[in-house]
Amino acid sequence: MSSLEKMNNVVLKGDVEEANYKPQMLTEYAQNPFIEALPPIFSEDDVLDRFMVTPRISEQDKQSETNIRYHVLKRVKNFIQPLPIHFEVERRLSTLIRRGYLARNPLDKSFLERIRVLHHLREDEEQAHKYIDERLNHIRSTADSLSIIGISGIGKTTAIERLLLMYPQVIKHQVYEQQSFNKTQIVWLKIDCPYDGSLSTLCKSFFKAIDDLLGTRYLEKFGYLNRVTSTMLLHMTSLASMYGIGVLVIDEIQHLLHAKNDQEEMLNFFVTLSNTVGIPTVLIGTSKAQQLFKGNFRQARRAASDGAIIWDRMAEDSEEWEFFLETLWELQCLKTHSELTGDVKKTFYEECQGITSVAVNLFILAQERALFDEGNENEIITSKVLNQTAKKDMKIIQPMLKAIRNNDFAAMYKYEDIMINLDELMMNHKRDTQYEGKVKAVMKERQNTVAYKKQGIIESLSMEVAAIGIFDSLSSNEILKATKKIVENAPIEINESTLKAQLISFLIEMSEIAKEKKMQESASSQVLPLLSLRKQALEQKNHPYDFFNKHKYIKQTVTEFY
Repeated sequence: MSSLEKMNNVVLKGDVEEANYKPQMLTEYAQNPFIEALPPIFSEDDVLDRFMVTPRISEQDKQSETNIRYHVLKRVKNFIQPLPIHFEVERRLSTLIRRGYLARNPLDKSFLERIRVLHHLREDEEQAHKYIDERLNHIRSTADSLSIIGISGIGKTTAIERLLLMYPQVIKHQVYEQQSFNKTQIVWLKIDCPYDGSLSTLCKSFFKAIDDLLGTRYLEKFGYLNRVTSTMLLHMTSLASMYGIGVLVIDEIQHLLHAKNDQEEMLNFFVTLSNTVGIPTVLIGTSKAQQLFKGNFRQARRAASDGAIIWDRMAEDSEEWEFFLETLWELQCLKTHSELTGDVKKTFYEECQGITSVAVNLFILAQERALFDEGNENEIITSKVLNQTAKKDMKIIQPMLKAIRNNDFAAMYKYEDIMINLDELMMNHKRDTQYEGKVKAVMKERQNTVAYKKQGIIESLSMEVAAIGIFDSLSSNEILKATKKIVENAPIEINESTLKAQLISFLIEMSEIAKEKKMQESASSQVLPLLSLRKQALEQKNHPYDFFNKHKYIKQTVTEFY
């Protein structure tokens, strides 16, 4: 498999916006276009509104035929319940982005100095990586790093993607305080660590993510086979400065353990990203990833300078588990509304162990079993149904769940993804009961409002339509915004199938416009091929004439005119 095939992952894409500068509450954030163009610092209510996804199951859905309800149940997969840990991650992410820009103010002399130094270094890239730290050492960095470690299926990736999409991904600057300020700012970039764990492939994923976002060709330019990691880091540094990248999120970092990388080299890589490249980083991984941070304490501390969030499963007696289960339990599509009795609660926890994705899947599969069980005419979810579902429909994960249930450390070592601490020190994350209470109160208050119902329709409908897979030219955020426009302009009593038809028609029109625009941009980029060739020639220290001749732009006088 080629390195390009290994990087063929779907890149998370957000909104592209024109810069809109906002006054800052904190003086250190003022007079910095990169910070002023960001959304205002989010309140807890903002996070709650934007984060929550509660799929809507109407009374009409519940009266549908069994085969129809089977499909309706799949909406529950989109369920996202705000929990206290989500607020903590949002606060950390918010400060990480803003503080990372403090030392990279594009109006500051040090910013221009960094660009100048990097330009000189790139002219001698073969040797530059040896002294890049020394040359940039006097230019301070305010970039921190954050690690998020948690078991598989707990919702780490879903949460961070949801939070990133609260920010525009690309901001176009034109004029700042009546002065020309032509810059493209990338607020965030998320890449997955390659499965082979190669640091070289990780660097190439960085270039590819920017190419996918801006239509550039940096992977082709900086990522070819004979590039060493340290040289690619130089170009990453240059691009990070050029585009003012706010935060780099690297998911699945436990894959780095698959490669024959030296552990210290890996830690140095992440330290360099923050200290030299100047990008705040968020490293996300399962508990296996903790092995990366063992050994060299000093390097490990710097690789996670803003600390680590240990994302543990929900405890059975916690208020957040109670709230999560109660909210999930309302998403039933059965003849009879099953009561959440004490016995059912106990069995449900036993079979999912407080792991978010397992809980959601157990709930869906239990309803499916109740739907088609001839001996369960009233379609009721009981402890027996939950036990049968776990045993037969979720058989593959039973060994892992058994290890957790029995606190069997020997078995847990076989399934490292389910362990929170490989040193057998089970770290319990402190929950903020103040936020639990607030989330619960606000949820109860909003559940009966028209806005809440419409939000549920928007979320489920946008995901349902995006899953069709025919709108590749539109980002998930563009589809979400289009859905919001259609739903908010429609009466609340409108049939959802009618809404869906209107939305698909609207998106087809949007998609055609987007494709046409892309073709126009592609055509315009080919208008000046000579300038592009000249730039390539100069970068490779060749005379432009040789490049023009090689690409047949120089005509042979004898054959052309005689």
